[in-house]
Amino acid sequence: MTTYLLKLGELTLKGENRRGFEQVLKRNLQALIRGSFGKVETTNGRFFVHGHEDVQDRIEDGLDHLLGISGWAKTRVAEKTVEAVIRACVEEGKLLFQQGVRTFKIEARRTDKKFPLDSYGIRQEGGSAVLEAVPGLRVDVHIPQGLIEVEIREKAYIYGTAKKGLRGLPVGTAGRGLLLLSGGIDSPVAGYLMASRGMHIDAVYFHAYPYTSEEARQKVIALAHIIGRYALGIRVYIVSFTQIQIKIKENAPESWLTVLLRMAMMECAEMLARHRNAKCLITGESLSQVASQTIENIACTESRVQLPILRPLIGMDKERIIRIAETLGTYKTSILPYQDCCVLFSPPHPVLRGEATKALQLYKQLELESLIEKALGESAMVKCAFP
Repeated sequence: MTTYLLKLGELTLKGENRRGFEQVLKRNLQALIRGSFGKVETTNGRFFVHGHEDVQDRIEDGLDHLLGISGWAKTRVAEKTVEAVIRACVEEGKLLFQQGVRTFKIEARRTDKKFPLDSYGIRQEGGSAVLEAVPGLRVDVHIPQGLIEVEIREKAYIYGTAKKGLRGLPVGTAGRGLLLLSGGIDSPVAGYLMASRGMHIDAVYFHAYPYTSEEARQKVIALAHIIGRYALGIRVYIVSFTQIQIKIKENAPESWLTVLLRMAMMECAEMLARHRNAKCLITGESLSQVASQTIENIACTESRVQLPILRPLIGMDKERIIRIAETLGTYKTSILPYQDCCVLFSPPHPVLRGEATKALQLYKQLELESLIEKALGESAMVKCAFP
């Protein structure tokens, strides 16, 4: 039987609300490791997962996608005797040496004050035993290459190689938001960042067949599957925007096409969000990254909606967004050469600093309400990456 110890991070700051956050985290963890027959146990600020060795890849993959923990480690469970704890420290020291570690230190926490050694004593005796058993290791208390951690609780837990968690808050602790998801780099990252703040995510994708291909649609669904692994599943609503885009293109000034299209998308997204009981819209906008994302044009595109619009990327540059996308695994999919409807209908000389009053005037003249309602009524829904 293999045991994993999880550290909670930000959840420890939630005071009287902490128990509710932990219950959601436990539910999410159980969903992510479902099928592995892993057992989740909680005790005094720590989560433990117990599972057989032949399913440890499944459990570790779940832990790698779990939002709300600061770290996790495969841990040794020992009897609460000095001899057993020191022996486990030595085994962890040998393992670190095999992994190429040459300097280490021991950290110890003792919540059970009945244990014969205090934290300092555990560090001293454990360190001495490791140095004697593994001659190639030496102690470095300032910048060690490896760390052996000992926790004396209801049992003794000893672990060396720990992995960083995704941090953040458990999905489901911050309401529901609707993500405007395209096939680009930015919007999947925006969705992940809001999921990491505890938000359940639905998504809407605006498709303009035959101007956008079936490959573009499948690309968006593939991105939703990747993000859904972290967000515990995403419902993607695919809305046909072909007739709406044609009407805008035929009846609006060319320089305003992108801004007016974005206004129509926002209005449609808000209608869907209210139907799904989402409390906000989420976009991948980054200030001044493209013409439609100047502060003036952002004011235009949001002028038709009343729900809050969250823009987690608004102050990020492209390089930083790309780094996050690469870490998540969305980048290679996002750069596939299948363009969405916004790109294909972009004017050669778009308005850069539109006035919201003029934008509303132009938008009202288009009379898109019935087309938007029809598009929503004919939308399709795809479930992506539910555990």
